[in-house]
Amino acid sequence: MRLPFKTVDVFTGTRFHGNPLAVVLEAGALSTSQMQSIAREFNYSETAFVCPPQDPNNTAEVRIFTPTVEVPFAGHPNIGTAFVLASLPEYAEKDVLHFEERAGLVATRIIRSQEAVVRAELTVPQTPSVSSKFGADTIADCLGLHATDICVERHGPVIASVGLPFLIAEVRSRSALTNATPNAAAFARYLPKDGADAIYIYTHDVAPNDGHDINLSARMFAPWDGLPEDPATGGATAAAVVLACLAGAEFPRNRPVRVAQGVDMGRPCLIEVLVDKQASDHPTVRVGGCCVDVMEGTITL
Repeated sequence: MRLPFKTVDVFTGTRFHGNPLAVVLEAGALSTSQMQSIAREFNYSETAFVCPPQDPNNTAEVRIFTPTVEVPFAGHPNIGTAFVLASLPEYAEKDVLHFEERAGLVATRIIRSQEAVVRAELTVPQTPSVSSKFGADTIADCLGLHATDICVERHGPVIASVGLPFLIAEVRSRSALTNATPNAAAFARYLPKDGADAIYIYTHDVAPNDGHDINLSARMFAPWDGLPEDPATGGATAAAVVLACLAGAEFPRNRPVRVAQGVDMGRPCLIEVLVDKQASDHPTVRVGGCCVDVMEGTITL
């Protein structure tokens, strides 16, 4: 069996920045164990597998794997997979792609410039939700910080989800964000919990090297998934922005919240999140970003 694949850098317009993603095409004949083995071989934060849809009205079933486990939803695999498919001739006339995933149906809008795909924007598959709360000392223990580094005025550390749960906390300063170092033993004391096995921290105290017109800077640690740190985490970023908005954080009106991630890893990413609180009783949340092609090839099984 020979399968085509492409790799892209997501949440960036610059090759070798952003979050790398492998997209395996024509993957419907693969078993779950084969998908997991391929994801482990790529060893990216996630690998996406494009399979025939169960409903022919949808574009594809997309299965997403970290190096160690399948996940029901993630932001950068959807943005990257949409970018890859929309660049193929058979999808050249499609403005929205619909992906069947374990968390639900994900609609992703395609943005083109002079007929070239440059960007994609997804609508999260689940209503934002929160579950277990944690003390500031828990985050400090897990990340080698002081409890006073954790900001609890707007919201305390809490597990939140728009399709995949994360333990999310705000830190007071950019220096606290920089100094965070995951402690695997401490992670094991508190996580997994409520489906979350990763910690996402963010701050309003952005630095000049975070990028232009940035509102938040963030990092995400997932040692349970074999990921000491993830360059960009679209689902966690969406959940964090919703938390901040509902807790009264002020962001510029009529444009997305701009979040920098991956800067501390040398893989700078720009994630844009738009929260529409007027759409219904529950906010509509969209996550968008640019992509760039990197590699393509064939997998032989």
